[in-house]
Amino acid sequence: MRLVIAECQVDYVGRLTAHLPMARRLLLIKNDGSVSVHADDRAYKPLNWMSPPCWLHESPAPDDSTATALWVVTNKAGEELRIQIGEVEHDSTHELGVDPGLVKDGVEAHLQELLAEHVATLGTGYTLVRREYMTAIGPVDLLCRDAGGATVAVEIKRRGEIDGVEQLTRYLELLNRDTTLAPVSGVFAAQVIKPQARTLAEDRGIRCLTLDYDALRGTESTEFRLF
Repeated sequence: MRLVIAECQVDYVGRLTAHLPMARRLLLIKNDGSVSVHADDRAYKPLNWMSPPCWLHESPAPDDSTATALWVVTNKAGEELRIQIGEVEHDSTHELGVDPGLVKDGVEAHLQELLAEHVATLGTGYTLVRREYMTAIGPVDLLCRDAGGATVAVEIKRRGEIDGVEQLTRYLELLNRDTTLAPVSGVFAAQVIKPQARTLAEDRGIRCLTLDYDALRGTESTEFRLF
């Protein structure tokens, strides 16, 4: 991972446009190719970012610019994140090694077990290939086949948020490099899926599935229902 703290101006050019004026920010460049721009607030959420697969090209800034360098991050759709770099305060690279992945809490682990037992919840004709299918960046919760025999990767969360969609996106990018599995589609399954996460997932062609924990356990909820 490369960490850069610098004065920078950021412009996103794609389906939408966005502009961040020159200010001091943290730039994260990860080994998966992703680039994200952070301010000193907003918790983990970046101000702007480009998800993999994407490519970073660094060059001197144009002569008419006050910046010292220009970074252009391009994804496969041709969208660009253009970062003009001013004064650099810090620039370092660190090897983090292979991450073991997030250890799921008891509910998430049980959801995975239940969904594996009742894989038809995903759709008619679905079959389970394997639980905890290992990849170079961590295990995919469930690897399945749909009714047509196509490969489907399933990420299971108790609460579905943007970071879970990003996690599944990385798995899909890696799995689709394997010609014995590709094409691989994704399902993001959770008890509750936040609207922002649903929007991001659907934009990336990932299907969202809301899970009923009680129904999977074969019990009825004790909450009152109108219907």
